[in-house]
Amino acid sequence: MTSKCYFSEQCLQVDQTVVEKMSSVEKLLKQELGTKKLVSTGRGGGGCISHGSAYQTDTGIVFVKFNKESEAMEMFEGEFAGLAALDATGEVTVPKPIKVIKNPEGGGMIVMEYVDMRSLSKHAACLGEQMAKLHQHNTLLGQAQASADRSVHKQQQPGGLEFVSKFGFPVTTCCGYLPQDNTWTDSWVDFFARKIEQQVKFVEKKYNDRTARPVWSTLLPNLPKLFQGLDIQPALMHGDLWGGNAAETEQGPVIFDPASFYGHSEFDLAISKMFGGFGQAFFKSYHAILPKQAGFEDRLDLYQMFHYFNHWSHFGGGYEQSAMSILRRLAKKYS
Repeated sequence: MTSKCYFSEQCLQVDQTVVEKMSSVEKLLKQELGTKKLVSTGRGGGGCISHGSAYQTDTGIVFVKFNKESEAMEMFEGEFAGLAALDATGEVTVPKPIKVIKNPEGGGMIVMEYVDMRSLSKHAACLGEQMAKLHQHNTLLGQAQASADRSVHKQQQPGGLEFVSKFGFPVTTCCGYLPQDNTWTDSWVDFFARKIEQQVKFVEKKYNDRTARPVWSTLLPNLPKLFQGLDIQPALMHGDLWGGNAAETEQGPVIFDPASFYGHSEFDLAISKMFGGFGQAFFKSYHAILPKQAGFEDRLDLYQMFHYFNHWSHFGGGYEQSAMSILRRLAKKYS
């Protein structure tokens, strides 16, 4: 989801009108975090969805994202669960989530570890390798579980992550501010079809625009053709891996602001190619571990189509042409 920035050097200034309204919220934060000290560091940022600030506390610096909308708690609880799951794999670095707090005045906030980051550059190849290993992680858990004696409990990571055999996620997660239907599903094709159907309905409801409906109805029954010959195993997704949601420290890459679910590994690459920020080193190191499979380019278009629809839902018709161009091409090719 573009148009968001939470930690980068380009986003250090927080709107003064927001700061002036923070006193009651800061009292709530002190209480919920059990800290006597809560001092803004002056670092923060924001975008079209939420705004955030960094605070010095008794135990160190935390980053807090705020949103006043009624859907904020669902959005932040999904983000918390996504960060926790990604962190539990041990394959990628994320800001460690600390707490989701309901704001009595409306909306809510999510508190997480503060990470001093800069734009992704020298660690792009490392991130590609880490993402590939992240996408292998659940499969390896499954293999370990299958090889274990039946009398032994499920193979489990120290953080509590265990093998997942279906596509979905335990909680609703949001891509932008739109909730994603993460109902557990046996079939990836069925799960992804539901994601597109949801986006088509968003556009129809918000803009009274039914342009996509007949074309989507043509592609839908032919969707399995794009996945012929593939054995797709559920992989933990970041879910919104564009350049604004990846950065680095001296030690290595960091990813944040997830819209996680268990899905097809290729899905995470789609938005990575849409808006730049990763470079060839990222993709080269990724595919050195997980090579492209037959039909990759068409599936990449299909997954990019989801993100173009999601941007259309959020920002309007400027993304309609991109979404419809892919939809029409795939519907024609596979009908």
